[in-house]
Amino acid sequence: MAKGFNRGPAAMGGQGGMMQQIQKLQKQMEEAQAKLADELVTATAGGGAIKIVMTGDQKCKSVEISPEFLKDADPEMLQDMVLSAVNMALDQSRELANQRLGPLSGGLPF
Repeated sequence: MAKGFNRGPAAMGGQGGMMQQIQKLQKQMEEAQAKLADELVTATAGGGAIKIVMTGDQKCKSVEISPEFLKDADPEMLQDMVLSAVNMALDQSRELANQRLGPLSGGLPF
């Protein structure tokens, strides 16, 4: 064996510890992702006439449109408002995911 190269058990301990840390972070990440599926965000448009509920893992759970709003709304305005509310809900959902998962991904030893 060349001088300065130690390939015994002590040299492998650092790698084993790193693997354990990565596995622990992976488990925490999976748990956080599972919890995100249960967390909800809500976005509204048109003064509350349109309401979108979305999970933290970006699944749309419901779209509510006020019957009162439908009486006076034209199709293009309704489409624009639904689109706006969906995009706001997606932004909120992504921010929630970033808050929950960001600290975990920041702990990776790279």
